[in-house]
Amino acid sequence: MVALVVLSLVVLWYLLRGLARVWTPVRIVVARLGPWTVRLRAWVLSAPATFTYIVLFTACTFVQKTAPPRLIDLLTKVDSTNLHRLSDDPATVLVTSALWVADRGSGLSLYIGVFGTVVAWAERRYGTPRIILVAISAHVLGSLTTARVERWAIDTGRAPHKLAAATDVGVSYVMVGCCAAAVLIMPGLFRWGGVLAMAFTVLVPVFVSHTIWDLGHLFATLYGLAAALIVRLSGPLRTPPPLVEPWRTPRPVAEPERTPAAG
Repeated sequence: MVALVVLSLVVLWYLLRGLARVWTPVRIVVARLGPWTVRLRAWVLSAPATFTYIVLFTACTFVQKTAPPRLIDLLTKVDSTNLHRLSDDPATVLVTSALWVADRGSGLSLYIGVFGTVVAWAERRYGTPRIILVAISAHVLGSLTTARVERWAIDTGRAPHKLAAATDVGVSYVMVGCCAAAVLIMPGLFRWGGVLAMAFTVLVPVFVSHTIWDLGHLFATLYGLAAALIVRLSGPLRTPPPLVEPWRTPRPVAEPERTPAAG
């Protein structure tokens, strides 16, 4: 729903820009909104990895919403990081499993919101290469550790054998790992607010729901945090260029008056 609204707003904006060429009231509206769109564009361009990832998993979600449910169930099971698929083709499933939103696209709006704000902010501070490393560490190491725990639980009789073929896909491991990296560098009260939010969404479910996937989110969070601590050793955080301030509309520079040449 959010993706559709965003797409509609983008189309509407370009329609308004076209009408502004011939209709004065629309031209005034475009002039007022212009600085805000410049600021938004600067925000998107300052976090290219985050917004590229948003486009990828949103496109896959559209496929989930429009394709036959049985086909989607088959595709997500093939791309799942369960024990069967990890033993058959680990490299492929570790990549493809990160492109799907779990439960047939459930919670897409939340994922877009968190990635577009918290994770994008983290990329602006860490830089694109380092935030990609954090994301890979959270997803790959979190998935492999979860699979290891699954195998132990099945072998010891603490979990049924059907768990080895369960569907386990989603962008959430990347999200929680990058959010942990963001909380690490948040200033003051924002950091404590971030810690409380992570504890409520990641730690509490481990003790309440007792599912292997809740434990996987905890692993991904810890790996993302560890990766963030390591990449910080490589250099200081970035100071991203300031976004265009919407109340400061650039004024056209007046051309100097030309003195007529003496005849």
